[in-house]
Amino acid sequence: MKSLKLIGLAFGASIALSSAAFAQDVTIAVAGPMTGGESAFGRQMKNGADMAVADINAAGGVNGKKLALDVEDDACDPKQARSVAEKISSARMPFVAGHYCSSSSIPASEAYADGNVLQITPASTNPLFTERKLWNVARVCGRDDQQGLIAAQYIAKNFKGKNIAILNDKTTYGKGLADETKKALNKAGITEKMYESYNKGDKDFNAIVSRLKRDNIDLVYVGGYHQESGLILRQMRDQGLKTVLMAGDALADKEYASITGPAGEGTLFTFGPDPRNKPTAKKIVEAFKAKGIDPEGYTLYTYAAMQVWSQAAKKAGSTDAKKVMAAMKAGKWDTVIGPIEYDAKGDIKQIDYVVYKWDAKGGYAEIVGGGT
Repeated sequence: MKSLKLIGLAFGASIALSSAAFAQDVTIAVAGPMTGGESAFGRQMKNGADMAVADINAAGGVNGKKLALDVEDDACDPKQARSVAEKISSARMPFVAGHYCSSSSIPASEAYADGNVLQITPASTNPLFTERKLWNVARVCGRDDQQGLIAAQYIAKNFKGKNIAILNDKTTYGKGLADETKKALNKAGITEKMYESYNKGDKDFNAIVSRLKRDNIDLVYVGGYHQESGLILRQMRDQGLKTVLMAGDALADKEYASITGPAGEGTLFTFGPDPRNKPTAKKIVEAFKAKGIDPEGYTLYTYAAMQVWSQAAKKAGSTDAKKVMAAMKAGKWDTVIGPIEYDAKGDIKQIDYVVYKWDAKGGYAEIVGGGT
């Protein structure tokens, strides 16, 4: 009887210890469009975060504690993003990898700053994100003033003397990117023949396409997301236009090809050098593929955001957001997308945008030499 009691006590103690260990887990978050028009990118972010957390935990966690992942959906809606940020802040999570849309990351960042949450966006490229002197923001991607410059350089070289149009979807990301591209084009001595806006979520672009046809546009630059870009391309082809469509990093998902079909061949877009092809990502890419996941787009950028935070937290010996951010800005971090260093604003020092072209089979390849 006594031995049974001892066994019972030992069993109860083991449960208590395991519960205590579980209670000490550090919960961090990934936030992005898990639903809605940009959900393809939300899936990329979740895939990257899931794999990173699993790998970090397998390697011993962070400062002796395991990580637990909270997944939040902002649907690329600014109000919903702010609500998500307040929820994460209230739960005292020290870190969030997010958001995807700049129009979500920017308002959310203010709530995170108030709630002592460090925010690293894998994908938000609008310059304003890091230009407001907030202490808690950083990114592992580039900026639209860098991306727009590369697009403009490509257009100036390859479409000199041609008719250029610029469209934007009025969002923080889309208009910001279109304006940066326009600014760089104008500086290069090229004036667009048409500058027009549409609303994100629009389906009928025939009026805009008719204007493109009337003005004999050779290339249309779209500051916007992949769904609307795909519909614009299809409707151009339906009206017999051979106009080249060019856009930004929001086209870095196979869902664009599913919208356009073979008609998407020749579409151009800017993005960083494909991290799937980097030696630093080889093992991780193989691990993703073993799970049946293609780590395209921002999958590996999200993984990298998790790596930067976890390494900096270990260096700081703490998960306190301000201590981790101080360590981040003082160090150099090895990630799947290569080494990362930060400036005082939270922007990465290693910037390298290139131009990609979609093929008829639904794949895309980097144009050799970054658009030359």
